[in-house]
Amino acid sequence: SRGPEEGLPTLTVTTILEDPYVMVRSAELEGYCIDLLKALAAMLHFSYKVKVVSDGQYGAVSSNGNWTGMIGEILRQEADIAVAPLTVTSAREEVVSFTTPFLQTGIGILLRKDTVSQEMSFFHFLAPFSKETWTGLLFAYVLTCFCLFLVARLSPCEWNEPKNEENHFTFLNSLWFGAGALALQGVTPRPKALSVRVIAAVWWLFTIALLAAYIANFTALLSSGSEQLPIQTFEDLVKQRKLEFGTLDGSSTFYFFKNSKNPIHQMIYEYMDKRRDRVLVKTYQEAVQRVMESNYAFIGESISQDLAAARHCNLIRAPEVIGARGFGIATTQASLWTKKLSIAVLKLRESGDLDYLRNKWWETSCLHKSRDRWSPLQPQALGGLFLTLAIGLALGVIAAVVELSNKSRHAAGHVKKSCCSVFTEEMCTRLRIKENTRQSQETSGRANA
Repeated sequence: SRGPEEGLPTLTVTTILEDPYVMVRSAELEGYCIDLLKALAAMLHFSYKVKVVSDGQYGAVSSNGNWTGMIGEILRQEADIAVAPLTVTSAREEVVSFTTPFLQTGIGILLRKDTVSQEMSFFHFLAPFSKETWTGLLFAYVLTCFCLFLVARLSPCEWNEPKNEENHFTFLNSLWFGAGALALQGVTPRPKALSVRVIAAVWWLFTIALLAAYIANFTALLSSGSEQLPIQTFEDLVKQRKLEFGTLDGSSTFYFFKNSKNPIHQMIYEYMDKRRDRVLVKTYQEAVQRVMESNYAFIGESISQDLAAARHCNLIRAPEVIGARGFGIATTQASLWTKKLSIAVLKLRESGDLDYLRNKWWETSCLHKSRDRWSPLQPQALGGLFLTLAIGLALGVIAAVVELSNKSRHAAGHVKKSCCSVFTEEMCTRLRIKENTRQSQETSGRANA
């Protein structure tokens, strides 16, 4: 506590012990709220005396109609302000005043990782790439094989005499060639023309980089163990039967579900209300301990759950967060300090001091580790690889057209036709070889007859 100083008003501050907001260290109080209180006192020039709430409650209406916890102490004028992780709610706002929130939060689900770990699926080997990436790879494979097939037919260096020679690069053989490259195996037929070799080389480079990315991401997946949680939302929590779930007794979270019209939220409230003695907890520390030691999911403030997941690496918060809300400083309704404190909180936010305090009390190794969670490789990550393949395919097709043009130009001089007509005939012959072969066979048959 900051002792009274001459000429400065002294405020009695009520708070609650909750890590990392207020903690006892060597008979002294420290934490996020204590640092915030010091900053406010320095800005507004007041001294203060901190007391921990006697009943250990945040503030709710009891059965006799009186308010408990920190809200009750303010109403009974046992304290001037409450600086704690106290959620701003309409019910509390009716009896006390709140400042601008100094922390934003919501309602989340805290789980133990091994209670919600998902067994590996039969097709777990597909997990390193997303569905979009696999679709793109399949398209790239088919397109490359088609380009091989097309270029091998167009290039005279690969197929010089369409009427007399057999083209080994059929479409099925092209598919086999592409698949062999994916398995890092050399297969026949072997390309002879420059245009076909360009496409083959680019496809080989593509497959090597692709396999390297797959192996690296699959290794990261196996080492991280970060399978997608089966409990992603509150609806998932209601549908499952493995875990019990609850929240702090008398907390704003409990009344959020009680007053909500959402059917899922109503089901959660009915579940907790019927099993009140078994699933509701008295303190946040008790909730975290219960999650760690039993099949229990804790519903509470997401920002506090993030800290629990950071401090205990076997805990994790489900992705969905509902009921956006904030922590504010509570004062009496007639207090002159409400506006002063609100302005001071805004100044601390604008100066970045609130962010500094947030990082100071929440930053841990587990939190840093959770930022690097594994995720399937998306097509954007392989965008450069796909672009390189596309350029290689285009170069191969252009090279095949150039090779065919050169042959047509030389042939045009011998048959005394225009280069364009020879090129067109050559193109039609190569792309419709079966039809032309059938016609030539019929012509030769008539001649023999």
